[in-house]
Amino acid sequence: MSQRFPAQHYIDGVLAGNRLVLSRAITLAESQLAQDQVLAQQVLEGVLPQTGNSVRVGITGVPGVGKSQLIEAFGTYLTGLGHRLAVLAVDPSSQRSGGSLLGDKTRMDALSMNPDAYIRPSPAGSTLGGVAHRTRETILLCEAAGFDVVLIETVGVGQSETMVHDMVDFFLLLMLAGAGDELQGMKRGIMELADALCITKADGNNQTAVSRARVEYQNALHLFPPTGTGWFPPVLTSSALTGEGIAGVWQTIEQHQQLTTANGQRTARRQAQQLSWFRTLLSQQLQQRFYSQPGIQGKIRAVEARVQAGTLLPGGAVGELLA
Repeated sequence: MSQRFPAQHYIDGVLAGNRLVLSRAITLAESQLAQDQVLAQQVLEGVLPQTGNSVRVGITGVPGVGKSQLIEAFGTYLTGLGHRLAVLAVDPSSQRSGGSLLGDKTRMDALSMNPDAYIRPSPAGSTLGGVAHRTRETILLCEAAGFDVVLIETVGVGQSETMVHDMVDFFLLLMLAGAGDELQGMKRGIMELADALCITKADGNNQTAVSRARVEYQNALHLFPPTGTGWFPPVLTSSALTGEGIAGVWQTIEQHQQLTTANGQRTARRQAQQLSWFRTLLSQQLQQRFYSQPGIQGKIRAVEARVQAGTLLPGGAVGELLA
């Protein structure tokens, strides 16, 4: 960051809903610099009493399913109801250059101009799970700034994307119809975690395929074991083009929140997420401290050469380094 301010500057600005200060606070939280992380922690602790009051929704789906289009239609509907919406859009990072396009604001041009919506694109970097390195911290900052609905748009569906489930209250999986055998390429692990499925692009000539896919997905979901929350994931349909089904998505989320709040599952889920966050940070810190030890890089290169030559097994190499 080009300029750093005292922690109270960020705390006051975020709580006042100042978007420039909010963006700077998020950048601070995303920074890899040690001094920035210390400052970011002070800011998070300062705003913590004003967090936790939003509905956190994760949205994922295969590339081309229309995540950005649905979020724009959904976000416009929510702000029309009087909600304040934060969209955390995670873009994939290049494995070669490490760069990201961060083009979500151009894909959601109407929503990006909405005064009641805030779109924050972030690079995924090397983080698995379809989320950015500091998505959890960003959620807290957005809640403290007064946003009562937080949407996390992930990179795209995959086996590692289940991480987003560990930071949201409701997990929405977007699906396509008419793209071949719908059930063949389905990721069972991600489907078992979804609180609802939504088949997108239910308009025009695609409506027949959508109706057929909806029945197939509903039948598939009945084969999965009960979630234990008292909630059975429905299969919805929507069209970002016509707006059909958008209201139904929000009604489903509200019904889920009412049920899980009443039976205590929402609180239990938030508590489990706190533990998951702690364990993730602990793992990251242990890894960082290991690699930052004096002389460790040279030792790693020496051990790697022996592993590559076949004179040392990987298990033995790890043991040498940890010793």
